Amino acid sequence: MHARGPHPRAASALRVAVLASGRGSNLQALVDARDAGDLAIDIVGVFSDRAEAPVLERARRAGIRATSLAPAGFARRAAFDAALFAAVDHVQPHLIVCAGYMRLISSAAVRRHLGRMINIHPSLLPQYPGLDTHARALADGATEHGASVHFVIPALDAGPVIAQARVPVLPDDDAAALSQRVLAREHALLVRSVALIADGRIDCDGGHVRLDRSPLSAPLQLGADDRLHAAPAA
Repeated sequence: MHARGPHPRAASALRVAVLASGRGSNLQALVDARDAGDLAIDIVGVFSDRAEAPVLERARRAGIRATSLAPAGFARRAAFDAALFAAVDHVQPHLIVCAGYMRLISSAAVRRHLGRMINIHPSLLPQYPGLDTHARALADGATEHGASVHFVIPALDAGPVIAQARVPVLPDDDAAALSQRVLAREHALLVRSVALIADGRIDCDGGHVRLDRSPLSAPLQLGADDRLHAAPAA
């Protein structure tokens, strides 16, 4: 499968649309990095499937256009996605960031945005795609867990992985404690991944992530310095 990279652009900021269903802490991380001058992006819209999602109020406080659409108003998922992505496309994003967006996206919508849509997922993919990742990791006796940023393809959480953040699983962890430890690393992971895309250094070609036009042999890793580094050689 061939995935197109982000649209060619001038020196202006990367136009980013965010899809989210919940609190919006990852959106806030992007806003904070933008406002600090650490991230050359323009967040042109936030879109949610839940009118009551706190992420929408976060967006409005930051002066960002916030839109919600109710899935119950549509007979089929494909019809909902067609309407949602029509609204997304209206703001002309270069990149779509799924940051805690909890609905499956139809294959047709994904294919129209291949190479221009990324997702942050709370596991070390390909381990634990889907829901309840923290509880599943604990049930398996995992000693390490984390989060991944990947390009979105029609298969669930199966797109090429850009970068990962790893955290230890502690003996007294429950799902809530592990979730909080992972979330604390998600923010830097997402910001650094988007920064590489905004700088034109990361793209997706032929289903493979490329860094500076060279294929990545393994996902980048978030270090203790909150920067992304090449994975250690095996």
